[in-house]
Amino acid sequence: MHLKTRKNPGLDPSTSLVSTKLGARDRGRSGYRRAAVLLPLAALLSFGGAGCKQQAQPSADVWATVNGKEIKRDDVEKYYRTRVNPEGQEPSQEEALSLKLNVLDELINNEILLDRAKKLNLEATDGEVEDKFTELKSPFTEDEFQRQLKERGVSVTDLKSDLRRQLSIQKLLNREVVAKISITDQDVTEFYNANKAQFNVAEPQYRIAQIVVTPRKEPQIRNRKNDDATNEAEAQRKIKMLMDRLNSGADFAQLAMDYSEDMNSAATGGDLGYVPESALNQSDPLLKKTVMGMKAGQVSLPLALKEGYRILKLVTRESPGQRNIADPSVQQTIRDTLRNRKEQLLRSAYLAIARDEARVRNYLAERVIEAAGKLPEAAKSEFPQKSSGH
Repeated sequence: MHLKTRKNPGLDPSTSLVSTKLGARDRGRSGYRRAAVLLPLAALLSFGGAGCKQQAQPSADVWATVNGKEIKRDDVEKYYRTRVNPEGQEPSQEEALSLKLNVLDELINNEILLDRAKKLNLEATDGEVEDKFTELKSPFTEDEFQRQLKERGVSVTDLKSDLRRQLSIQKLLNREVVAKISITDQDVTEFYNANKAQFNVAEPQYRIAQIVVTPRKEPQIRNRKNDDATNEAEAQRKIKMLMDRLNSGADFAQLAMDYSEDMNSAATGGDLGYVPESALNQSDPLLKKTVMGMKAGQVSLPLALKEGYRILKLVTRESPGQRNIADPSVQQTIRDTLRNRKEQLLRSAYLAIARDEARVRNYLAERVIEAAGKLPEAAKSEFPQKSSGH
């Protein structure tokens, strides 16, 4: 949209400790997503020293073990392929290994949490997995669904296994972390008094959410379904499907998370935060006219802009002035902010404890150190062939 936006005052977005989709990392200009190079010290040093020599080394395709369960190279490669654009510049050996180490560390964390979920009888049931699978599959024809699986290099069995893991971990964290969070009225009051300036609105502003669809292949897709229209016909078909579902009462934020092709707002349900009127004045005239003419809660018809199609929702509009603590939206903003901060803290602490109690061996990290980073075979990856037609 090219708007300078201001998020809801005081809002501090939460970053999930364990992504439900092993979320995509940013790609660099060359087309791949760069991963953090710094690994937890335990990943490099656990079970290190002379004692390792007494234990038989696993086969080369075993890259880690968690409580005796193996994580193999193929497991890492499946997720690695979703983070790299095969049409972009090939990452260097060091960059490929860094990203694979990052993916492996996420899989280690997931396996630790999944093991805990099983011990607490919180593993997702077959029925829960099937329900989620059906939900993911429902927007596609059978041919479209199979094509997406093929292009991602995964099978139905792989997908259901991943869904079981995601759902089980979420049930665990809901019980062990989320249920322990409590925000009191005193917490809200203290936050407001310490951050009053954040609730002073200097000019009229509009809280906008969007769903973006473009008639071209996007280098980075971060919606939950990895859904991307690649030409004009697909874009128009996708827009029609979205409008049909919105007119049938579907939740705007959920559709944005599932289908929006905007990498920056899809994860937040399309929420662009509060857009000042001065920023709207610098935007596309059609976009400005549409927003200014909408009522709070209203969803627009699809807008055909030069960069693609947009469906907008005006969440609310704000007049200038100091927002009082009695304002329900102020209360909700503060509670969401405090809850997100506490959840992030407790999730980090919970994983740290779980990791301390687990038996982890990261063989790939050890091999990278032993070879001084020169592991050309481990850095290589093969990508499935793209379908020629859509």
